[in-house]
Amino acid sequence: MTNSETLAMFKSSGALLDGHFRLTSGRHSNSYFQCAKVLQYPEYLSAICGEIAAFFRESGITTVISPAIGGIVVGTEVGRQLGVKTIFAERKEGTMMIRRGFSIDPAEQVLVVEDVITTGGSVAEVIEQVKAAGATVAGVASVVDRSNGKVRLADRQFSLLTMEVVSYAPEECPLCKEGIPIYAPGSRTNPQG
Repeated sequence: MTNSETLAMFKSSGALLDGHFRLTSGRHSNSYFQCAKVLQYPEYLSAICGEIAAFFRESGITTVISPAIGGIVVGTEVGRQLGVKTIFAERKEGTMMIRRGFSIDPAEQVLVVEDVITTGGSVAEVIEQVKAAGATVAGVASVVDRSNGKVRLADRQFSLLTMEVVSYAPEECPLCKEGIPIYAPGSRTNPQG
């Protein structure tokens, strides 16, 4: 699947938004990928996750883990297509943790799956949880890599849609300076949306 085919899915489902957004990373941007809107359609979910699963099919993956909440749908479908255990990590009092009775054994080969990577902060936190369990991070996958491949989190990394999307530190944001209202659809600091 090409970048243009993937972008077409995002546009047709209204998942690529324009405006002024506070990203989960805290940075600001004039565009936002609302993956949940494209993943609500089974044909898109299956196709997108099929590309990720195909890339890692021969990698010996035994477990897929995703950061909550955005990565859960993608991770679950990738895990289903690979036929492996699928879990997620979530924040408790601001710290990413493996909870709900989930566990990772040291022998496991773990694929970390996220919906959108901008700075990679949430994925890095999940990677630390996997390493703390003594398991191997076999790879990192995402639907969208907003860094255009600049954020490297694992030796084996795959993103279906890779592109550079402009983002700004809050104090340097030209959209703020213009007084354009800001929205935070996926931000951990302002969970509106």
